[in-house]
Amino acid sequence: MKLRGVLTAMVAVTVLTGVVACTESNPASTATTGPATAQFTDLDPVPVGPAPAPRLPTTVRSFDGTEVTVTDASRIIAVDRYGTIAQTVWALGLGDNLVGRSTTAAFPAVLHVPNVAGGNGALSIEAVLAQRPSVFLTDTTSTTPAVREQLRAAGVTVVYFDPQRTMDGVVPQIEAVAAALGVPDAGKQLGQRTNDEIAAAVAAVPKQDPQPKIAFLYLRSTSITMIAGPGSGADSLITAIGGVDAGTAAGVSEPFIAITSEAMIAAAPDVLLVMSGGLKSVDGVDGLAKIPGIAQTPAGINRRVVDMDDSVLLSFGPNTGRVIAALSAAVYGTPS
Repeated sequence: MKLRGVLTAMVAVTVLTGVVACTESNPASTATTGPATAQFTDLDPVPVGPAPAPRLPTTVRSFDGTEVTVTDASRIIAVDRYGTIAQTVWALGLGDNLVGRSTTAAFPAVLHVPNVAGGNGALSIEAVLAQRPSVFLTDTTSTTPAVREQLRAAGVTVVYFDPQRTMDGVVPQIEAVAAALGVPDAGKQLGQRTNDEIAAAVAAVPKQDPQPKIAFLYLRSTSITMIAGPGSGADSLITAIGGVDAGTAAGVSEPFIAITSEAMIAAAPDVLLVMSGGLKSVDGVDGLAKIPGIAQTPAGINRRVVDMDDSVLLSFGPNTGRVIAALSAAVYGTPS
């Protein structure tokens, strides 16, 4: 498996390198109409350096409250809702040690790694055990209580992590994963690099007055359509790109609620932010406009829909700086 070299350019350049924003409107300081896709030229996280040598055994406190001793990091399975842990393992330089991943870990460098979560994202104990993991990294929502008991009974070393994805949680989780794998120094380096990239990307976001109202929509065919609110993760990402989370501002009190005409009209977003796979599942922008309430919003009227690859949009991992830069370029038409 080929690992990419260490980033050596200045942070501000690093964040913006490889960011592409494609829009149907003419590029301008602020894009106001038409859909856009926020994308990188390369979705693979960049390793912080050569593969580090884990200092093991190490004992860490798992998010489920238990103390876990990791003795071997040679065969790592990383599973979580957004593929964040696998991205982090790769960026730490331990990508060659990955033997299992989740459906959501879909960046090109790991597509050859066995998917132990299946097409529907449900964890398969049989698939996990077949990979003979030396350590299994996951979160407390990706494994049901029954699955946890099965893993414990099988003697698998499991370290659980916080399932929440927020801007403030990016660096702490990187460092937590690194600590569990016995490479805390690489974790500190990666955490610092990621923090610097985030700061540079946020600083480069053009100031808007008034701030645009941006709604994140979770779409999985027309049968599952939800608008995000506080605690979704999307709210902190929207804040980072200089927007106001439209769902939260409209009084949505849960991370996600089902879309209704009333909810969308009350939110009145200027921009709709969606995952690329979700947008495809509703037949694109034209299909999205048929969902109740969408066509009555400023975003619906102006077709202001920004989509981004499912594997990175809400991952809040080592690619976060590039996510912010790409979204800013797509929302505001800033140069890449």
